Amino acid sequence: MTPRLEGGIPVPGAVSVARLARGTALAAFGLIVLGAIVRATGSGLACPDWPLCHGRVIPPLQTQVLLEWGHRFVALLVSLGTLAVAGFVFARAPLRRALGGLVAIALVLLAMQIVLGALTVWKLLQFGVVTWHLGNALLFLAALIAIAERAAQLAEGDPGESSADWGPRIGLVAATLATLLQVLLGGLVSTQHAGLACPDFPGCHGMLVPPLEGLVGLQMIHRYGAWLLTALLVGVAFGAQDAHDPRVRAAAAVLPALVGLQIILGVFNVLLAIPVWITAAHLATGTLLYALLVVATLRAFAPRPSGEAT
Repeated sequence: MTPRLEGGIPVPGAVSVARLARGTALAAFGLIVLGAIVRATGSGLACPDWPLCHGRVIPPLQTQVLLEWGHRFVALLVSLGTLAVAGFVFARAPLRRALGGLVAIALVLLAMQIVLGALTVWKLLQFGVVTWHLGNALLFLAALIAIAERAAQLAEGDPGESSADWGPRIGLVAATLATLLQVLLGGLVSTQHAGLACPDFPGCHGMLVPPLEGLVGLQMIHRYGAWLLTALLVGVAFGAQDAHDPRVRAAAAVLPALVGLQIILGVFNVLLAIPVWITAAHLATGTLLYALLVVATLRAFAPRPSGEAT
């Protein structure tokens, strides 16, 4: 059960932490999308040094340079937001007891993200480092969402009671992990320049089931993963209708539509030869799907408020 003050009294400061964490999570989401734009425009090495850009705090006013510099600037804002959340939590004993562990995890992931950002430049966009950078960003986003959700529970001040909705919980956890892997696989397709290994759809070079070799194999595995994820999310949407929290049911109902939009964007990404705006929208939708699943999973595991009728 979520730690709360004795007697179910709302924890002082929890509302502020929830708001600050949500704002930082939103900025982290934007940072992930901006990272996709940087990658799609080939701007990853527009600033060849780190942490400065061409040896300057304010870089040359060129489009690609400003994209990469803007990505770093937003990363700085996310870092400051996370540190503000940490300072707020650790300065208050009730918040520290309830949220200290989650905040510590977020700080570790933030430190790793900063190091990976530097390595991305120093290792000249090595695909393994870039993919790890994306994966760590998604985990960091999940940590911020978890802090916001836990703080919101503390602000409500109702200890609640345990729920036995294990069916929806298992489905949501599985869907969250599957979506995380699918987004990472998409990132690997991008960093390996396999986006146009199959320039047609639904097959590849006229073959409905091509050999799973090289870049073609990587592209087709990503496509097969999308179909499997769609089936899983449709199942989760039906299974989650038994969840006690109406917000979980509402979130689950949106999942099939989001994954459908994701597939449509993926198809047009191929047919239109990977335009930047579709690439960014494709990752944004995938990240939004992942974030929604994280929220729904956390709420499915949250205690049911005492006396809740629905």
